[in-house]
Amino acid sequence: MNIPKNLFYTKDHEWARIEGKSVYVGITDYAQGSLGDITFIDLPKVKDALKQSEYCATVESVKAASEVYAPFSGVVSLVNSELLAHPELVNQSPYELGYFFVMEISNETEKTNLMDAVAYEKYVQGLAK
Repeated sequence: MNIPKNLFYTKDHEWARIEGKSVYVGITDYAQGSLGDITFIDLPKVKDALKQSEYCATVESVKAASEVYAPFSGVVSLVNSELLAHPELVNQSPYELGYFFVMEISNETEKTNLMDAVAYEKYVQGLAK
């Protein structure tokens, strides 16, 4: 399982990569592996205002549909429209080509509600018990 050290994680298996005031958002390698082959993704729209921990997207696979939650509050500035035609990119490259969207965060202190890579790895290991 791939858990990059430079990202932040939620208990719902979203990841966030902070680049200045912008945050790239996607689902973790653990999540895509649990879902299996991803067949459809419903993304938020540019300019959508999101609140931390609230529903913002849907990912569907051969096994299940799953909700995606915003790791930060802010406004969507870019969506990865490539996923609409090629949702399998999330399975192939969850942290790079398979990101869902970029948002401009409104409150960086919300980072304290997220886990670093070490904490997320322990969290996922606890789920396996």
